[in-house]
Amino acid sequence: MELTLHSLGKNCRVTGREFVEGERVISFLVREESGEIARHDVLATEVERYERPAFVFCTWAVAYKAKRAEENPDRAMKLTAENLFVTLADPLAEPNDENTPLLQFLALMLERKKVLKPRGLNADKTKQVYEHAKTRLTYEIPAGVLDEAFFVKIQGQLDLRVGGPKKKAAEAKSEPQAPTQPTAEAATAEPKKEDETKPEGENVEPQAGEAVEKQEGAS
Repeated sequence: MELTLHSLGKNCRVTGREFVEGERVISFLVREESGEIARHDVLATEVERYERPAFVFCTWAVAYKAKRAEENPDRAMKLTAENLFVTLADPLAEPNDENTPLLQFLALMLERKKVLKPRGLNADKTKQVYEHAKTRLTYEIPAGVLDEAFFVKIQGQLDLRVGGPKKKAAEAKSEPQAPTQPTAEAATAEPKKEDETKPEGENVEPQAGEAVEKQEGAS
């Protein structure tokens, strides 16, 4: 399934009212109950009334700008690491500390793919500067250490990139394993005969059939 990252909508998710130029809009990238990834746009004044889905990957705030006449209102981008990074790191978007770990991870991924070029730290040494290879635009991302604790912290957000937890695998581990069924070969194979050779001097126990014959002969 191909995921898409839709552009800013025209209407508030809560009230249904159309946005007005310059209004502050909060966007949520979420996983809905159906499992699909979706974008919800909400007026900042209506955020308290917004019913969040069980899982929200990230949020960001922008000032609403009406689309130009030549723009396609239904335009949607593929939900790639690059498009998500550009959306969250947009200088026009309000900073959101909750997005910082995800941005740091995306920056690392895109740097390795040569999509971003590191340009060192900013003047106060608190942010890493990246240049987008295609557009030559620069983005400043808070510097941080990507250690084990970092990846544990953003594991839920990483589901967006890897497709979510493998529920079937988890369920399989939790269910008791059924007893192993014998194969057809094992079922039809003749049982191994015990070695009939016995060391000299060892008493050999008579078989059940032999015992009966001896008793009949005795009678």
